[in-house]
Amino acid sequence: MGVDVQGKLRRALGSVKDHASIGKAMIYHHHGSFSDIEVAVVRATAHDDSPIDDKFMHEILFLVSNSPSSITFLAERISRRLGKTGDRLVALKTLLLIHRLLRGGNRGFEQQLRGAHFSGHLRLTTGWSLMSNTEPSVCFIHGYAAYLQERMGWMINQAGKLEPVMFQSMEVQFYEEKLIHTVLRRLPRCQILLDKVLDCSPSFEEVSPSDGLTQAAMSNTLKESFQVYAAFCEGVAALVNMFFDLKRPARALACNILKRAAKQTQELHRLYEHCKCKIMTIGNKNLEYPSVQIISIDHVLALEQLSSSEIQNVVGQKPPAILDDLTRSTKKMMQTTSECESTTTTTTNTSLPTLFSCTLETKISKVWVVFDEEEPTESQVSVERLFIKGTHVSNLSQ
Repeated sequence: MGVDVQGKLRRALGSVKDHASIGKAMIYHHHGSFSDIEVAVVRATAHDDSPIDDKFMHEILFLVSNSPSSITFLAERISRRLGKTGDRLVALKTLLLIHRLLRGGNRGFEQQLRGAHFSGHLRLTTGWSLMSNTEPSVCFIHGYAAYLQERMGWMINQAGKLEPVMFQSMEVQFYEEKLIHTVLRRLPRCQILLDKVLDCSPSFEEVSPSDGLTQAAMSNTLKESFQVYAAFCEGVAALVNMFFDLKRPARALACNILKRAAKQTQELHRLYEHCKCKIMTIGNKNLEYPSVQIISIDHVLALEQLSSSEIQNVVGQKPPAILDDLTRSTKKMMQTTSECESTTTTTTNTSLPTLFSCTLETKISKVWVVFDEEEPTESQVSVERLFIKGTHVSNLSQ
């Protein structure tokens, strides 16, 4: 009974604080749209456990679209709200608002919000009182904030899929070099984001099933992880196919990537199975979980042992059996991924020893997002095509 009374008092005090914040915003920013933006942020992140009303997010997007220069003000108001609050619900709703704005705005708004983060105007750090709290629900907030920190480096492309923002580096002359360069840069980015998803999972397992806000946050995070995992599989397949075309330093980097992938696939498999078993606790029951292909560390170590020798450089030397198996495995994996994208059907296991111990059942949504800005440049399209269809150069290792 005492807990209920404390909860009611906390919500009542929070409501008073929200009304005070709204009053201050109207006084200090009585002209222009700044007042309306701050009021919308306060109302969207009110001191209650109700989900964020879509009308507040649409209102924020509308106000910012009419005043593009206000994006900096919006970022600072959100950062201030997150940094000053000691209330767990307000902090979580503020992070959810940031995630929704990243997912729901157009490409121009997404770029501006990302720019505000990189320039320091949008900060994803909670207040001291929450940072010192070790409750499972608060630990999830810390993990979710870390995920959004990394998520800021990703964008939604015109096909509605996540892809990392890649900055231009040194020019490469040949097709093969560009493919290798792209895979070795994109695949680690996929692994970093997947690690952030996994970091959220321990605290999430202890969250109450009645915590709807945490369920909504985890549901959005899981859905995005499915897309990243599909790109991760494509990158691993391309990396194995080109492995013996790499120079020795790049080959060592590839082995480290594959070792890390072996650990990640095991952890992802446990996370997805746990979430499927507790599907009633996840906000979205219609999530289409991929069947994670667990990478065998034994095959990775065998590949590393082969890379330490020069057998592949001997003229006329027949490639070792493990190389043939890995090549066939990655070809089949890419074929499976392609079939999943077009038909979302389930593939069957093969009897050959493969890099993966189970089949892939990734089902990818056929959502096409139309943006108002111009079409991507030819170079951007070519780089994307290189990464997704890396198996076109598999003949280089045969």
